[in-house]
Amino acid sequence: MVVESAWIEETLRTFPRKMPRSILSAESPEKEPTMKLRASWIVVVVGMVMAAGSAWAKQASAPANAQKTAETAPIVNPVSTAVKGQLARFSKNMVAAAEAMPAEKYNFKPTPEMNPFGHLIMHIAQSNHLFCSKISGAAAPDVKISESDPKDKLVAAMQASFEYCTTALEKVDDSKLGDQMTLFGNRPASRAGALIFLFGSWTDHYGTEAVYLRLNGILPPTAQPPKQ
Repeated sequence: MVVESAWIEETLRTFPRKMPRSILSAESPEKEPTMKLRASWIVVVVGMVMAAGSAWAKQASAPANAQKTAETAPIVNPVSTAVKGQLARFSKNMVAAAEAMPAEKYNFKPTPEMNPFGHLIMHIAQSNHLFCSKISGAAAPDVKISESDPKDKLVAAMQASFEYCTTALEKVDDSKLGDQMTLFGNRPASRAGALIFLFGSWTDHYGTEAVYLRLNGILPPTAQPPKQ
């Protein structure tokens, strides 16, 4: 509003600094019509400037208001959208972690009681097949793998399981989150629960991959320094 203020000041400056007293009193009554006309003109100009300034302010605020409305608009299918939005990220990092472990270390166990790294990779593929088939209703591929399989077979199976999930979950939305199903044998669950379990399995399994890698002196993918 600096421009409008400067305009008002310039307009007022062009008029006599000392108005005849006839505007406020009965002195020189013959000059009153002229001075009243000038005073009225000033009021009109100031009113026009203020109106223009108000319109400009509204126009300037319109984009900000539109952006605010867009930011606060409800998200469509928030649960399924959130899970599917993380699929590509975890697929990239978890496959990269499996590839980072040397083939001769796929039988590595942090302690004798724990599973080897190869078992973890097998389990990730199997978990993806289970959860994504339950959530989508699409039959999971019949893949035969074991923890003792060579590295390249296990990595390929895990990568294929993420590709299956991407296709299977493509049309999943939040319209049937309350549908009942069974998981882990005979444990009742909802479709919403299965989506949550799927996302939880990615965070859990990637964290486990990272521990196995670090115990072998290898930085996990998300801890790698940025490439120059």
